[in-house]
Amino acid sequence: MAERGLVHIMATHSPLSAVLAEEAGFDGLWASGFELSALYGVPDMSLISMTQHLDMLRAIAGRSSLPIVADIDTGYGNAINVIHAIGEYERAGASAVVIEDKTFPKVTSLVDGGRQELLRVEEFQGKIEAAINTRKDPDFLVIARTEALIAGLGEKEALKRAHAYEAAGADMILIHSKKKEPSEIESFARAWDGNVPLTIVPNAYPELDVSRIEALGNIRMVIYGNYGVRAATAAMQSAFRRIIADGGVQNVHKDIAPVEEIFRLQRTDETKVNERAFLR
Repeated sequence: MAERGLVHIMATHSPLSAVLAEEAGFDGLWASGFELSALYGVPDMSLISMTQHLDMLRAIAGRSSLPIVADIDTGYGNAINVIHAIGEYERAGASAVVIEDKTFPKVTSLVDGGRQELLRVEEFQGKIEAAINTRKDPDFLVIARTEALIAGLGEKEALKRAHAYEAAGADMILIHSKKKEPSEIESFARAWDGNVPLTIVPNAYPELDVSRIEALGNIRMVIYGNYGVRAATAAMQSAFRRIIADGGVQNVHKDIAPVEEIFRLQRTDETKVNERAFLR
């Protein structure tokens, strides 16, 4: 961010999606709880364990050189759980974590009629302070996410919470909204007078493009929070339905990635070189 100003972070749920995001030119990866929950076929409601998430993050880190922003929801419990989580995620290869101020277990932010209960400000400050105190690397970012707008509490409450989280030591503030247009986010960004930059996740309001984001001046990170799994789902749904409708793969095979492309992404040529060198 110091070099580029605004960075673009793509959600991933597997090493393969991480490789594709890196090849596409993204600046970093979002180890998404929503996407991993979708991969397992369960709701994003704190049903995926920290162990499952860490296992995937380690696998992603092993296949990509990009920095990873870990979505750790509410920190898996209270401030003591956060202390444990920060140590684990830093060792696993994350470069940043995002912790949100909801109660545990959380409900995904964008679902209609979802339970959106927030912690007391002081309790969440304790989580942020615990995270800052635990990290070993000062460049490991602790990003505080406030769901005040998601919970319908308004901009004043969102600003109050953001200032409190900055005071607790947060390196950035993630402000989230589920409005279908970006006015709520733009208004918050214009009103924000803190000393740390903002992060946004423009899933519900996709028309907020780079030029509009940069014009706001204080947003330094854009997370594309669920586009990977949604794109993969749409592609698989289309291919699978066509195979059933066509009575075979005779038509769909020409419109999907050739198996040679999968071999390339798997680095099969490297394995063949190693076989020649070391299998005796």
